[in-house]
Amino acid sequence: MSDSADIRLAAMNLLARREQSLHELKHKLLRRFDDQDLMDQVLQRLVDENLQSDERFAHSFARHRSNRGYGPVRVRQEMRERGLSDHQIDVAIEYAEIDWHALAEEVFSKKFGESAATELKEKARRVRFMQYRGFSGSHYKSMLK
Repeated sequence: MSDSADIRLAAMNLLARREQSLHELKHKLLRRFDDQDLMDQVLQRLVDENLQSDERFAHSFARHRSNRGYGPVRVRQEMRERGLSDHQIDVAIEYAEIDWHALAEEVFSKKFGESAATELKEKARRVRFMQYRGFSGSHYKSMLK
């Protein structure tokens, strides 16, 4: 049997390492604690005390993933997987003020250099890479020439 102090301590330890979405935090705590009602109360207290914030997590996550070279499609999907709403995602991506076209150019040139793809197979490989990274066609189609 666990009490709220144990749950709070575990949650604070997770939050001390990095920002966590409420969904992530709850999922991780469910592996250790059984009392879901008590856990919900503790997590709500953390939110009320602004120790956990989905908004803060979303801003941090969007900036971090774009700095790692991932595009808006992938960043949005990963944020959805972490339990964020579409509104929270839109606000975070807009707040990050990322030039996705410039980022796509940087990622593309770092991976493929300045040489043009002459064969269709090579062009397809480049398209797949950019899609995997989360960029839409409008971000990279001018680089495929």
